[in-house]
Amino acid sequence: MNATTIQRGALGGVRILDMATVLAGPAGATLCADHGADVVKLELPDGSDALRHMQPVKENIPLWWKVANRGKRGITLDVRKPKGREIFLAMLPQFDVLVENFRTGTMDRWGLDIETLHRANPRLVVVRLTGFGQTGPYRGRPGYARIFEAMSGFTNLTGTPDGPPMHSNFPIGDAVAGLFCAFSIAAEIARLRGDPQAGGVEVDLSATEALFRLLEPLPVEHEQLGQVRRRAGNSTTYTAPSNMYRSVEGIYFSLVASSQSVYVRLCEALERTEWIADPRFATNPKRVQNMQALDFELAAWFEARPFEAISARLEQYDIPFTKVYSIEDIEVDPHFQARGAIIRLPDPDYGSVPAPCIVPRVAGREMPVPRSGPAVGEHNAEVYAAFGVGELELEALRAEGVV
Repeated sequence: MNATTIQRGALGGVRILDMATVLAGPAGATLCADHGADVVKLELPDGSDALRHMQPVKENIPLWWKVANRGKRGITLDVRKPKGREIFLAMLPQFDVLVENFRTGTMDRWGLDIETLHRANPRLVVVRLTGFGQTGPYRGRPGYARIFEAMSGFTNLTGTPDGPPMHSNFPIGDAVAGLFCAFSIAAEIARLRGDPQAGGVEVDLSATEALFRLLEPLPVEHEQLGQVRRRAGNSTTYTAPSNMYRSVEGIYFSLVASSQSVYVRLCEALERTEWIADPRFATNPKRVQNMQALDFELAAWFEARPFEAISARLEQYDIPFTKVYSIEDIEVDPHFQARGAIIRLPDPDYGSVPAPCIVPRVAGREMPVPRSGPAVGEHNAEVYAAFGVGELELEALRAEGVV
């Protein structure tokens, strides 16, 4: 490491209290921890957070928890109890951000409404991440990632035209909401840093709206063209060719030739230059209209050849494509290896565990590798000592089920 390397992230000095459960809110706080924020993870004393019991679990050790809550210190506190609420409010002046994802109105019922929170800390940013937001007729509904995905219109775009809508084997809805959570925190911290007199705010983040925000063209194409975008399998309805293809030995790969120049190079690579001027395929709108005919030709060409030969030809002509990777492929890929895309988090149970690297990278800045997610109440003594809670008092609070 040279002398010019900076180890303080852009969010260094920001203090976040993460009391959200499962994935979306905690994911946002974790992204902030990756970039230097001091994040304290608050959970109930019984360790009942669903993420601690969600696969993958090995010998009762929650592996997902370890990587999803990396870089955080962990404490326990039952804010539903009077003493827990009292401690919670006393802690708030030491934090810049509070992240919560309980159903709308839940915190109010616990005596922790926004007015009370801001009396405790007038500059506190309260990120409320729920399925449907703090207002509207659905504000009290329960929600999980697949509900957000289906309701936002996202799931309606996934699957084959003659089959049912399909979910991914990963909670994309939570991941997207987590990204918006981290963005919300960074945006509000920028505002507070720019104005020492600025007050705290309540951020109303709907996970369903976060996903819908990504689907920008859907409303305008419906209004202006009368179109409702639907499932198209592995192809698209806005550009062609863009599909999943298979080699003779059954290796699947994704290929995109959206621009005219790439399409021309693809025709040359496949020695099908007659397709360039073919009136069915001459322009992208024409290719979209006749994508079934074009994909039939492409699939036949690829299915007759081994992937090694296909790969060599496509690389020679600079065509965007890739084999569909599994985690096994990612682990051995030389590009991922060269960039250190998988880092090892120090961990008390396994010595270290693998996880994706910190994203994005910033030139001249090398962030320290975070440790894995904390055990239940692992940092109670350390964190509460900073608030003047001694070991004897802490033991009494444990006996009462407060921590």
